Amino acid sequence: MTSHQNAQTMKPATAAKKLGVYLEATPAEFQEGVVSRAELSALQAEPPQWLQDLRLNGPHPRPVVASKLGVSIAGLARGGVTDALTTEQIEAIKAELPEWLQKERTTQADVRKETVRIKERNAERAAKAADQNS
Repeated sequence: MTSHQNAQTMKPATAAKKLGVYLEATPAEFQEGVVSRAELSALQAEPPQWLQDLRLNGPHPRPVVASKLGVSIAGLARGGVTDALTTEQIEAIKAELPEWLQKERTTQADVRKETVRIKERNAERAAKAADQNS
């Protein structure tokens, strides 16, 4: 029995998401082709100059913008940020520190605290259940 393995490919949008870059800012040949898993691994291991530049300067996709600002993607939308932003634009928002950003950072911190609290509570419950079963 011969093992024949087809190279798995993905759409450019999927590859861009995995690389953390804004698809519309990538080179045309990247946007128009398909990307194999091997090609994706090569891009991650040794990013070409265009990928390094995009990661450094942007424009960045919303998940990256949200992360750099310390808010959720929904928080970006509530703040009126719906487009990709460059690193320079993100830094300008950080420097300006608008009211919506302060509020969303507080909200994000509260969500993280609640997530930790729930995780600890569930761990305690699991430990009690394990003690009762032994």
